Amino acid sequence: MLILTRKLGESITIGDDIKITILEFQGKQVKLGIIAPKDIEIHREEVYEKIQAQNREASKVSKHELAEAAKKWKYGAEGLRLQGKFTTKREAIGETD
Repeated sequence: MLILTRKLGESITIGDDIKITILEFQGKQVKLGIIAPKDIEIHREEVYEKIQAQNREASKVSKHELAEAAKKWKYGAEGLRLQGKFTTKREAIGETD
């Protein structure tokens, strides 16, 4: 772990794209300003850990659940294709609802 000491208003840079500035001190809290590219996600550690836990939980899908979801998707997609053909055919002969 790299440990740096900074004063109010001072910054550190990470690579060419990330800048962290000390904005304010209040008791035991420090406010940081972070400038980084939009494609870099920045989270408080506790939020990041929750996201990781949810991702791990979501990836625990059983093969049966995955097969059922694929079956529903397949039949849903086929139903949409059939519905599209039916609607097109009805439109071709001039029927409306």
